[in-house]
Amino acid sequence: MLKLTNKEEEIMMILWRLEQAFVKEILAEMPEDKPHYNTLSTIVRNLEEKGFVGHKAFGNTHRYHPVISKTEYRQKYVNATIADYYDDSYKSLVSFFAKEEKISVEELKEIINLIEKSK
Repeated sequence: MLKLTNKEEEIMMILWRLEQAFVKEILAEMPEDKPHYNTLSTIVRNLEEKGFVGHKAFGNTHRYHPVISKTEYRQKYVNATIADYYDDSYKSLVSFFAKEEKISVEELKEIINLIEKSK
């Protein structure tokens, strides 16, 4: 699966939330510094070519919808990131966050409890 650009991810987040939308509806949901309508339309069509988005035609306009779920994308992206940057080791990932003080001892204990409960 291809990694999406930041702008593509932003658009997908909107589509996942709305479930289906016309380009003008996506544009309305975007924060400040909105792209031009035609630019957004091109990005959405690129997402369709990449297999992330589908559409239903209504005359000359299209209503777009996600083809891949947010969970499915997140799972594949996280797995690829762990493989690429952490030698395919979740332990290395957690160690990185612990060293960077992005995760607390309490949070680590919660994770351990969740793992033990799922066994």
